[in-house]
Amino acid sequence: MSDTHADEPLPHRTDAATEAFVAHRNLLFTVAYEMLGSAADAEDVLQETWLRWADVDLGTVREPRAYLVRITTRQALVRLRTLRRRKESYIGTWLPEPLLTSPDVAEDVELADSVSMAMLLVLETLGPTERAVFVLREVFDLGYDEIAEAVGKNPAAVRQIAHRARAHVAARRPRTDVSPAESRAAIEAFQRALETGDLQNFVDMLAPDVVLLGDGGGVRRAVVRPVVGASKVARLLAAGLPRVHGKVTVEPVQINGGPALIIRIDGEIDNVLAVRVDDGLISGLYIVRNPEKLSRIGRETPVAR
Repeated sequence: MSDTHADEPLPHRTDAATEAFVAHRNLLFTVAYEMLGSAADAEDVLQETWLRWADVDLGTVREPRAYLVRITTRQALVRLRTLRRRKESYIGTWLPEPLLTSPDVAEDVELADSVSMAMLLVLETLGPTERAVFVLREVFDLGYDEIAEAVGKNPAAVRQIAHRARAHVAARRPRTDVSPAESRAAIEAFQRALETGDLQNFVDMLAPDVVLLGDGGGVRRAVVRPVVGASKVARLLAAGLPRVHGKVTVEPVQINGGPALIIRIDGEIDNVLAVRVDDGLISGLYIVRNPEKLSRIGRETPVAR
């Protein structure tokens, strides 16, 4: 049975429906999170999934896992369309909500890639149905018939959507497979820069076309637009370090299946920083400062496939 947290919404019944739901809960959360990029919205989707699942006659269900994934997908699609409208009025750059993940997530390379900040941003460029089809097929290996039922299309149409989505993602995902050691080296270089004030070693690891994205949600100061290019990113970081007032502590962690840093000022979480590495150089920097997106960082979030 999957681990759960005491403060998370859970059914109170102790019957077969509850057991099936709890057994697949981490999988369902991961499906919803990969479709939405928001843990809070994924939890709401799970609540809706449970309410619908509780009314199902289990005698008519051959595969509880597939049935639950279908309900979750449909609810996530409804939520995704609402979320897209919300993002249109979002102040500054929108980044996915970072999740503190356990080391075993990083060991599952496909799972870690699918929940990475870089991949979630690529998935943002897909339409809702394309995103659902890609996630269900490429990440969770569902059959076309199952996906067709989940998204309300016929299997032939789903095959075409999957082909388009796969090509779209392939053109935008990291250019090479990155070893955990390369990502760890990038994060350790930035940690040393923060702790010593010497940015040079870190700057040496920046790709010429590196992109820095910051998400303050209009609540915390952050770059409003992407900062592109090694020299611009280096200048921004160099200018930002001296302005930090208070005791800075840096904690290496696993965020979304990859190495990252939690940066605290006077004991309070200020931001979470994750990186994308291509060809041994840092091609993406993701800095999340929006307090609403940092509320779960104090505990690990189980993800599964």
